[in-house]
Amino acid sequence: MARSKHLPVPPRTDTDALVEAWGTHIDAPLLKLALMHRSYANEAGGIANNERLEFLGDSVLSIIIAEKLYEQYPDVAESDLSRMRAATVSQQPLAAAARRIGLGDFVFLGKGESMHGGREKDSILSDTFEALIGATYLTNGLEEARRVVLARLRFLLVDAPARGHHQDWKTLLVEYSQSEGLGDVTYEVEGEGPDHQRVFTAHAFVSECTDAVGSGQASSKKHAENAAAQDAMNRLSPEEE
Repeated sequence: MARSKHLPVPPRTDTDALVEAWGTHIDAPLLKLALMHRSYANEAGGIANNERLEFLGDSVLSIIIAEKLYEQYPDVAESDLSRMRAATVSQQPLAAAARRIGLGDFVFLGKGESMHGGREKDSILSDTFEALIGATYLTNGLEEARRVVLARLRFLLVDAPARGHHQDWKTLLVEYSQSEGLGDVTYEVEGEGPDHQRVFTAHAFVSECTDAVGSGQASSKKHAENAAAQDAMNRLSPEEE
């Protein structure tokens, strides 16, 4: 009998398959921690979750991709490199990379997240992908982490220039605001809803305007701000679409 979609789905336990798809060994305690979403950790009495590993992995990922783009595109300006990096390490591309190795099937999720499709959420997949990078770095060091990251993200780096221009809307908004004399860009973000259905609403402001110049919603603060910046650019500079 098929499992009801209203019942929580347990994670796969054959993590050897995940490690093989990932491409390198990870110490078992670090691997389990990397797969531990906060929703499960909270329901289990407040045990450690993967957010610290995600923080570390995000930094490791950023330097690896920055270095690769610097070497691969020697004639590209710094502003374009920044956009290309942001487009490569943002939520949707990382979630796509996570799906390629079936990462969602292995994540420990609380009942709410599991019942509401958490294994397919871009935010959970991208965050867990970064946590795996952090665990890889702690287990094997930077060189092995670099090898694995570049192998997993090679398909993204191929078209980084094309995607870069339109995905890092926050950088585009800052550059536009400065060039047009609109002043500094700031954001106000509010979140609502339970952990498994949390929605963040961001409003973008520039110094020279009293009202918000753009708004956006997403499942994380970072991506809500990016959506607000995109909305602002569409309003302030329609030709940038």
